[in-house]
Amino acid sequence: MSSFEILLSFIAMGLAAAISAVLIQVTRPLLLRVALAKPNARSSHRIPTPQGAGIAVTAATLLAGGIVIVMAGAPDLTVPLIVFGASLFIAAVGFVDDIRPLPVVPRLLLQAAAVAAVVFVVPSDLKIIPVSPFWLERGLLVLAGVWFVNLVNFMDGLDLMTAAEAVPITLAIALLGCSNHVPAAAALVAAALCGALLGFAPFNRPVARIFLGDVGSLPIGLLVGWCLLELAMRGQVAAALLLPLYYLADATVTLLRRMARREPFWVAHRSHFYQRATDNGLTVQRVVGEVFGLNVVLVLLALTSIAFDSAIADIPLLLAGAFAVAVQLSRFSRSPPT
Repeated sequence: MSSFEILLSFIAMGLAAAISAVLIQVTRPLLLRVALAKPNARSSHRIPTPQGAGIAVTAATLLAGGIVIVMAGAPDLTVPLIVFGASLFIAAVGFVDDIRPLPVVPRLLLQAAAVAAVVFVVPSDLKIIPVSPFWLERGLLVLAGVWFVNLVNFMDGLDLMTAAEAVPITLAIALLGCSNHVPAAAALVAAALCGALLGFAPFNRPVARIFLGDVGSLPIGLLVGWCLLELAMRGQVAAALLLPLYYLADATVTLLRRMARREPFWVAHRSHFYQRATDNGLTVQRVVGEVFGLNVVLVLLALTSIAFDSAIADIPLLLAGAFAVAVQLSRFSRSPPT
């Protein structure tokens, strides 16, 4: 990645932050009327709060990324239009679900269509496991992508939580573009998404004035998943697992526990570890701060994995990441001493 492309990433980040903040200010009065999230048994908020800031975050990411790419005119800064199209499509699905909840099966099928479009746009000569059959790997990636999109949505249940997770990941991916470990286009989109979330953060800090909604969490999950896929396709599987490891662990362990208890796992609930932490007395600021700190640690482990570029070194780094996440989950699940 050239110094010019690095400059473009910073421009995209700043432009996306500005667009996101302005659009939130403009759209919030309308969202107060049409997309008000009222407290329920799953909620962490106590007063009705508008949702739908994801409209601004998604629009800012795609606008800033698209503008900078067009202005640059560089052949290696071509983002497949299908990625932008799939992001808009899944954002529309999320917006409909915010206004009038969709049935589970149609919602998952629509999400799967968006994920499949992104997965199959990756060049066919790129594979994570070279000996695996193409259609088997791509099929499994679609399933993993649908789960990743949904877990980002599941984990968006606390003020600033999505920003605390996605900002370190997207910033790391943008930096990895400097060393060509991800394509320049993916690094630029990650930088734009990072900026859009930074523009959103002041409005979502406790007590939040506005929420992302599904219209934001779903395309964020899709775009972050695409960036991580680009990283994994270039041989950095350990780094691609380490970066989102807290989200993967919290959501997956919670799902498996609910299934083991024969609970209707598709129904909204408050049993994620970060939710149990607030129920156990930790403040929202404390929980989000600890998640952000953990994600910084995971970013450092991922960067170390890439620096060593060795399968042997990846094992202890993955174990270290898993241990750090396990400690955090254990802490969140315990009541603090009185």
